[in-house]
Amino acid sequence: MDRRSAIRNLALVMGSAALLPYCTPGKPTAHYSHFDVNLDQQNLVADLAETIIPKTTSPGARDLELDKFVWLMLDDCTKKEDQQAFFKGLAEFDELAKKQYSKNFTDLGKDDKAVLLKTFDKNKTYSKELNGFYGTVHWLTVFGYTESKYFMTKEIVWELVPGRYNAYFPVKNLKAAKNG
Repeated sequence: MDRRSAIRNLALVMGSAALLPYCTPGKPTAHYSHFDVNLDQQNLVADLAETIIPKTTSPGARDLELDKFVWLMLDDCTKKEDQQAFFKGLAEFDELAKKQYSKNFTDLGKDDKAVLLKTFDKNKTYSKELNGFYGTVHWLTVFGYTESKYFMTKEIVWELVPGRYNAYFPVKNLKAAKNG
Protein backbone atom coordinates (compact mmCIF):
# COMPACT_ATOMS: atom_id res chain seq x y z
CA MET A 1 0.00 0.00 0.00
CA ASP A 2 1.41 3.37 -0.92
CA ARG A 3 1.30 6.51 1.19
CA ARG A 4 -1.52 8.19 -0.76
CA SER A 5 -3.96 5.33 -0.37
CA ALA A 6 -3.05 4.98 3.33
CA ILE A 7 -3.77 8.68 3.90
CA ARG A 8 -7.03 8.45 1.91
CA ASN A 9 -8.16 5.40 3.91
CA LEU A 10 -7.25 7.10 7.16
CA ALA A 11 -9.26 10.19 6.15
CA LEU A 12 -12.28 7.98 5.32
CA VAL A 13 -12.09 6.21 8.66
CA MET A 14 -11.75 9.51 10.57
CA GLY A 15 -14.65 11.08 8.65
CA SER A 16 -16.84 8.03 9.25
CA ALA A 17 -16.02 8.05 12.94
CA ALA A 18 -16.93 11.74 13.16
CA LEU A 19 -20.28 11.22 11.40
CA LEU A 20 -21.28 8.01 13.16
CA PRO A 21 -22.93 9.62 16.22
CA TYR A 22 -25.18 11.70 13.95
CA CYS A 23 -26.29 8.63 12.00
CA THR A 24 -27.51 6.58 14.94
CA PRO A 25 -31.28 6.55 15.41
CA GLY A 26 -32.82 7.83 18.61
CA LYS A 27 -31.38 10.02 21.28
CA PRO A 28 -27.86 9.76 22.71
CA THR A 29 -27.66 7.42 25.65
CA ALA A 30 -25.30 7.15 28.60
CA HIS A 31 -24.47 3.56 29.46
CA TYR A 32 -24.02 2.51 33.07
CA SER A 33 -23.42 -0.95 34.47
CA HIS A 34 -27.07 -1.66 35.33
CA PHE A 35 -29.08 0.73 33.13
CA ASP A 36 -28.98 3.18 30.25
CA VAL A 37 -30.04 6.82 30.49
CA ASN A 38 -31.29 8.84 27.52
CA LEU A 39 -30.61 12.53 26.98
CA ASP A 40 -34.04 13.65 28.24
CA GLN A 41 -33.56 11.78 31.52
CA GLN A 42 -30.06 13.22 31.93
CA ASN A 43 -31.34 16.75 31.35
CA LEU A 44 -34.26 16.30 33.76
CA VAL A 45 -32.00 15.16 36.60
CA ALA A 46 -29.46 17.90 35.79
CA ASP A 47 -32.17 20.58 35.84
CA LEU A 48 -33.65 19.19 39.04
CA ALA A 49 -30.23 19.22 40.71
CA GLU A 50 -29.59 22.76 39.45
CA THR A 51 -32.93 23.86 40.91
CA ILE A 52 -31.99 22.34 44.25
CA ILE A 53 -28.50 23.95 44.27
CA PRO A 54 -28.57 26.87 41.83
CA LYS A 55 -25.56 28.80 40.66
CA THR A 56 -25.02 31.99 42.65
CA THR A 57 -21.65 33.39 43.66
CA SER A 58 -20.74 29.75 44.23
CA PRO A 59 -20.97 27.08 41.54
CA GLY A 60 -24.26 25.30 41.06
CA ALA A 61 -25.07 21.64 40.59
CA ARG A 62 -24.38 21.73 36.84
CA ASP A 63 -20.96 23.30 37.38
CA LEU A 64 -20.04 20.56 39.85
CA GLU A 65 -21.64 17.86 37.64
CA LEU A 66 -23.78 16.59 40.51
CA ASP A 67 -26.21 14.97 38.08
CA LYS A 68 -23.46 12.55 37.07
CA PHE A 69 -22.86 11.88 40.75
CA VAL A 70 -26.56 11.04 41.16
CA TRP A 71 -26.47 8.59 38.25
CA LEU A 72 -23.25 6.97 39.45
CA MET A 73 -24.52 6.52 43.00
CA LEU A 74 -27.80 5.13 41.67
CA ASP A 75 -25.87 2.66 39.52
CA ASP A 76 -23.36 1.59 42.16
CA CYS A 77 -25.28 1.75 45.42
CA THR A 78 -28.89 0.74 44.81
CA LYS A 79 -30.70 -2.51 44.15
CA LYS A 80 -32.36 -3.27 40.85
CA GLU A 81 -35.85 -2.81 42.33
CA ASP A 82 -34.91 0.63 43.65
CA GLN A 83 -33.47 1.59 40.26
CA GLN A 84 -36.71 0.56 38.56
CA ALA A 85 -38.72 2.57 41.09
CA PHE A 86 -36.41 5.55 40.46
CA PHE A 87 -37.06 5.45 36.71
CA LYS A 88 -40.80 5.07 37.29
CA GLY A 89 -40.70 8.09 39.62
CA LEU A 90 -38.69 10.03 37.04
CA ALA A 91 -41.40 9.46 34.44
CA GLU A 92 -44.10 10.44 36.95
CA PHE A 93 -42.17 13.60 37.82
CA ASP A 94 -42.08 14.71 34.20
CA GLU A 95 -45.79 13.89 33.85
CA LEU A 96 -46.52 15.99 36.94
CA ALA A 97 -44.77 18.96 35.33
CA LYS A 98 -46.73 18.41 32.10
CA LYS A 99 -49.99 18.18 34.03
CA GLN A 100 -49.40 21.38 36.02
CA TYR A 101 -47.65 23.53 33.40
CA SER A 102 -48.27 21.78 30.06
CA LYS A 103 -44.48 21.61 29.57
CA ASN A 104 -41.65 19.27 30.39
CA PHE A 105 -39.73 20.09 33.57
CA THR A 106 -36.66 21.02 31.53
CA ASP A 107 -38.69 23.60 29.57
CA LEU A 108 -39.99 25.40 32.67
CA GLY A 109 -38.57 28.68 33.95
CA LYS A 110 -36.62 28.90 37.20
CA ASP A 111 -39.59 30.19 39.18
CA ASP A 112 -41.94 27.45 37.96
CA LYS A 113 -39.34 24.79 38.75
CA ALA A 114 -38.94 26.14 42.28
CA VAL A 115 -42.72 26.25 42.81
CA LEU A 116 -43.05 22.66 41.61
CA LEU A 117 -40.35 21.47 44.02
CA LYS A 118 -42.01 23.27 46.93
CA THR A 119 -45.13 21.15 46.36
CA PHE A 120 -43.15 18.10 47.52
CA ASP A 121 -42.74 19.67 50.95
CA LYS A 122 -46.45 20.46 51.22
CA ASN A 123 -48.14 17.63 49.32
CA LYS A 124 -47.54 14.12 50.65
CA THR A 125 -50.12 12.45 48.39
CA TYR A 126 -47.72 11.66 45.55
CA SER A 127 -46.90 8.05 44.77
CA LYS A 128 -44.17 6.17 46.59
CA GLU A 129 -42.03 6.10 43.43
CA LEU A 130 -42.42 9.83 42.77
CA ASN A 131 -41.54 10.77 46.35
CA GLY A 132 -38.67 8.28 46.24
CA PHE A 133 -37.33 9.77 43.02
CA TYR A 134 -37.44 13.32 44.31
CA GLY A 135 -36.02 12.34 47.70
CA THR A 136 -33.17 10.40 46.11
CA VAL A 137 -32.19 13.18 43.72
CA HIS A 138 -32.49 15.80 46.47
CA TRP A 139 -30.44 13.83 48.99
CA LEU A 140 -27.74 12.79 46.52
CA THR A 141 -27.44 16.33 45.16
CA VAL A 142 -26.93 17.82 48.60
CA PHE A 143 -24.64 14.96 49.63
CA GLY A 144 -22.58 15.33 46.45
CA TYR A 145 -22.30 19.08 46.99
CA THR A 146 -21.12 18.76 50.59
CA GLU A 147 -18.59 16.12 49.57
CA SER A 148 -17.33 17.98 46.47
CA LYS A 149 -13.81 19.32 46.14
CA TYR A 150 -15.19 22.86 45.83
CA PHE A 151 -17.13 22.65 49.10
CA MET A 152 -14.30 20.98 51.02
CA THR A 153 -11.67 23.48 49.89
CA LYS A 154 -13.55 26.76 49.43
CA GLU A 155 -16.62 26.71 51.67
CA ILE A 156 -15.20 24.92 54.69
CA VAL A 157 -11.63 24.10 55.49
CA TRP A 158 -11.48 20.40 56.10
CA GLU A 159 -9.02 19.19 58.70
CA LEU A 160 -8.12 15.65 59.52
CA VAL A 161 -9.44 14.48 62.90
CA PRO A 162 -8.50 15.31 65.68
CA GLY A 163 -7.66 18.71 64.19
CA ARG A 164 -5.11 21.19 65.39
CA TYR A 165 -4.24 21.81 69.00
CA ASN A 166 -5.19 25.23 70.29
CA ALA A 167 -3.39 25.80 73.61
CA TYR A 168 -4.88 29.25 74.09
CA PHE A 169 -8.61 28.71 74.36
CA PRO A 170 -10.39 31.13 76.70
CA VAL A 171 -12.59 29.61 79.38
CA LYS A 172 -15.48 31.91 80.34
CA ASN A 173 -16.25 30.42 83.72
CA LEU A 174 -13.24 28.84 85.34
CA LYS A 175 -15.20 27.53 88.35
CA ALA A 176 -17.71 25.74 86.14
CA ALA A 177 -14.86 24.20 84.16
CA LYS A 178 -13.17 22.86 87.31
CA ASN A 179 -16.39 21.49 88.79
CA GLY A 180 -17.63 19.94 85.53
